This record gives sequence, C-alpha cells and structure tokens, in this order.
Amino acid sequence: MLPALVPDMTYEDMAVADGQAAGLAWESLVQGGLDRDERDRIRKALLDYCGQDTLGMVRLAEKLHHVSA
Repeated sequence: MLPALVPDMTYEDMAVADGQAAGLAWESLVQGGLDRDERDRIRKALLDYCGQDTLGMVRLAEKLHHVSA
C-alpha cells in the first residue's frame, strides 16, 4: 500500500526490505550464535527498516487524512 499512496517512499536497496525479511532477521538475532559484527549489521538493518516503516505509516495517515478532509 505504501508505494501506491506515497510513491516517493520505498524499501528498495535496504538490507531488510519487507516484513518477511524483518521476521527472519529478528529470528536470527534472538537465536544467537552471531558474531558481534553480524549482530550489529542485522540490528542496524532492522532499525533502518522499522524507521522507514514507521515514517511510512505516518505519511500514509497524513495522505489519508487529507483525502478525507
């Protein structure tokens, strides 16, 4: 839905680019067994994805609010 209503926002070129990838990345973190560099890389990728996702929800809400006003 995000690209349809907010076309300037994208998940392209992100290390974690969709919910399924986010779930798998999270699972790898909680299972442990990763070295520090890999854990830090995955953590950053998840934070980047979640930040984009949250901003996307805000932008969607703004767009929908303007449509209904």
